[in-house]
Amino acid sequence: MARNALGSAVALIGATAAVLSPFRVWYNGREGRDIRVEDLFGGITSVDAALWTSMLLPMVFAAVVTLLGVLFRSRLLVTVAGVVVLGFTVVWMVRQGQAAGSLVAGGELGLGSGAALAVGGGLLILLGAVLMSGRRRRRSRHGRQEPGPYEPGPDDHEPGPYGHEPEPYGPSTTDTQPIRGYPPPPPPPDDPWRPGRRRSP
Repeated sequence: MARNALGSAVALIGATAAVLSPFRVWYNGREGRDIRVEDLFGGITSVDAALWTSMLLPMVFAAVVTLLGVLFRSRLLVTVAGVVVLGFTVVWMVRQGQAAGSLVAGGELGLGSGAALAVGGGLLILLGAVLMSGRRRRRSRHGRQEPGPYEPGPDDHEPGPYGHEPEPYGPSTTDTQPIRGYPPPPPPPDDPWRPGRRRSP
């Protein structure tokens, strides 16, 4: 429980940093909300983007996925969110380096705080996924070792519907053998009215 709480907090902090990053300078005084998402696939241009077609779009998407992962305690969703943030940021860096010829870290004409926030936010989201313990899996019935089929021994009776048939209490009523230590029972009295017996005069 504590691991989930700590991991969730770290992941949410990273998602917040990722959402704030487009409102900061990314490179050469240009904010992330001015960079078009389509420029990441066709090359960086100087054309400014609308708010929801800028780098804000993947960051908001990653934040929503992070929130869902925290609510459902899904490490997979949180990991996907961190990969989205880092993936878009790294692709932008590659495109920006191709357009500028090289990337300069720091200074007014180099990488700004927005790019740093995006990288840091993605790393924090991934760290949160690592810290989370995820949902507890219930023990599956198939995971337990089930008893094998009953195999009767040579002295066992036929098993009943619930396994081995219990032994009857006391000696069987059909057993005609005398019990050791006790005299045999007396024979039944002669019934004078038994069918087939000749009556005495």
